[in-house]
Amino acid sequence: MTTDDDAPRGRRPEELRSHQWFGTEGLRTFSHRARTRQLGYLPEEHLGKPVIAILNTWSDINPCHQHLRERAQAVKRGVWQAGGYPLEFPVATLSETFQKPTPMLYRNLLAMETEELLRSYPVDGVVLMGGCDKTTPALMMGAASADLPTVFVPAGPMLRGHWRRETLGSGTDMWKYWDEKRAGRIGDREMAELENGLARSPGTCMTMGTASTMTSAVEALGLTIPGAAAIPAVDSGHERMAAGAGLRIVELVNEGATLSRFLTREAYEDAITTVLSLGGSTNAVIHLIAMAGRSQVPIDLDDFDRIARKVPVLADVRPGGRFLMEDFYYAGGLPGLLARLGEAGLLHLDRPTITHATMREQLAGALVHDDEVIRPLDNPAAEQGGLAVLRGNLAPDGAVIKHISAEPQLLRHTGPAVVFDDYRTMQRTINDPELNITRDHVLVLRGSGPLGGPGMPEYGMLPIPDYLLKEGVTDMVRLSDARMSGTSYGACVLHIAPESHVGGPLALVRNGDLITLDVEARVLRLEVDDEELARRRAEWTPPPQRYGRGYGAIYQEHITQADTGCDFTFLSRPGEVPEPYAG
Repeated sequence: MTTDDDAPRGRRPEELRSHQWFGTEGLRTFSHRARTRQLGYLPEEHLGKPVIAILNTWSDINPCHQHLRERAQAVKRGVWQAGGYPLEFPVATLSETFQKPTPMLYRNLLAMETEELLRSYPVDGVVLMGGCDKTTPALMMGAASADLPTVFVPAGPMLRGHWRRETLGSGTDMWKYWDEKRAGRIGDREMAELENGLARSPGTCMTMGTASTMTSAVEALGLTIPGAAAIPAVDSGHERMAAGAGLRIVELVNEGATLSRFLTREAYEDAITTVLSLGGSTNAVIHLIAMAGRSQVPIDLDDFDRIARKVPVLADVRPGGRFLMEDFYYAGGLPGLLARLGEAGLLHLDRPTITHATMREQLAGALVHDDEVIRPLDNPAAEQGGLAVLRGNLAPDGAVIKHISAEPQLLRHTGPAVVFDDYRTMQRTINDPELNITRDHVLVLRGSGPLGGPGMPEYGMLPIPDYLLKEGVTDMVRLSDARMSGTSYGACVLHIAPESHVGGPLALVRNGDLITLDVEARVLRLEVDDEELARRRAEWTPPPQRYGRGYGAIYQEHITQADTGCDFTFLSRPGEVPEPYAG
């Protein structure tokens, strides 16, 4: 066994959490050491050293993370170099591309797995590896509950897409060109070419979708190597960043710097500010509320709306802007954007990060290299943050809209409802001429919330009928209790709470009812009097429970609504969890 003199400075072996498993006397400790010899580990490799868990969401079915197996090796290099011992743990991969009905159904499952792995195994700190939409908040939620020293390694965005002479952004251009095909303006040959050019490398969507929004939020929280969120997945800088994360996590363990030191209210407010200035995904609202809940920091929809009214959009990145994440990286990345927000007094610069004593120190010297991509404060892409929170009799607990990606004339609109009870019915009937849908109608989808979806799928960007696309209609007001992809766009009101499945007002809307959307006034209103709504409510019948057993039964019993983060009640509430006895 190593001696105190051999241990990394700042932490004696007996102070390490892993010491309970390996460094005490007794039968269990003997057994633990014998089994590490079975694994082929020499005593000198790990005894008395910080043991670092690497939670890796790599899998063969997740294209966003297909490079993370190699990046884990870089993390291990850094851990070894700093005097620690790395152990890689495969954890659930949540692939937005393939997992049905939606990986959001399983976000809390990965959060549980993360927390319990960290609690039950002999580890002193953790490096989290994720990026695809739900992996980042899931890993962060579980790590916040476990509260060990933590560093996050973002998967990074993929390279730009290409088609003929155009630069493509997934999935923003997927939606765009699918509508072009439906309108008859391109055919199967063009679609086959687009299929091969849309996603050209490992990594997450290269637009400001949910993946880059959430990894940027985690960087703004101060939990990554500075600049990590925007590094393209296949850039050599990405591997260097991963090695740096391995070095830093050992230092954090030696400093005794647990995650809760950094996850303060000020940090979460700065993460919200960052998301809004990026024109980021509406999904960040749900995820940041859930993450803050695990830190016992009260964050709600009103915080997003309050901050949005004073934060300009500085990132001119699709889907709300013109550029892609690769351009954002070359323009200075998140450090450049944060430096400008700091200049405007919009950040809490005196809070600590995992690499610096203060965010102010971390951002010292950060530069913007392209004012077109990261806009100056006196020439923002939009004067106010890219999200708005709506309320009214149709959304008493709130709804959200990404209004910077909608056609301006629709941001104050009243029109008759066309109601679809579920997504399959909508898919089957949206092009039915007998519905007589015009550009002035409001498309309403219900049955797609946390319980109704189930899992609140990304159905919120409802398709415009083919015949309207052919007439040149490119946007309509659309309402749902669903989410939508961060790569989507349009006048889509989302996350209506309470959802229709639990009897929210959305369940009471009927075809022809007038609905008013007024983003400036933050209003979403059903123009039906209270007496009529009460009569409809009396006639409403709750739908049957969907799951009779399994994880789905746990989900439907404990899931909360969108406005409170869609966490499980038993995970989000305060309470002590004892450390396991390892003797």
